[in-house]
Amino acid sequence: MNAGNTDSILSVLEGYLCDNADTIGTQIASDFRHRRVEKGLTREQIAEQAGVAQSNVARFEQKGLISLKNLIMLAMALGYTSEVKGIFATPKYSTMEELTQIRQNSGKTKAYKK
Repeated sequence: MNAGNTDSILSVLEGYLCDNADTIGTQIASDFRHRRVEKGLTREQIAEQAGVAQSNVARFEQKGLISLKNLIMLAMALGYTSEVKGIFATPKYSTMEELTQIRQNSGKTKAYKK
């Protein structure tokens, strides 16, 4: 196996093994920065378009920290409205038991302790 394949495999594994709020926030911020730069927008320009303080954009890109409202506004300014709106749209399950529970609870509006 060459070094390129090893690096590729390690990057895939890292995505599965290191999921926590900080690393996910940092990855989202990195992806946001890439999309912003691809569109040729400065931090100042995207902040103005989104109605978000430039300092919040800088903090987000540098530390992965941002309020949900500001994240939504930035996503909308870059044209990612449907992706943000759909974040919890589809039920997720990993076992048949979870799927059964989802189906049983699909019409409910409240959850109750078991």
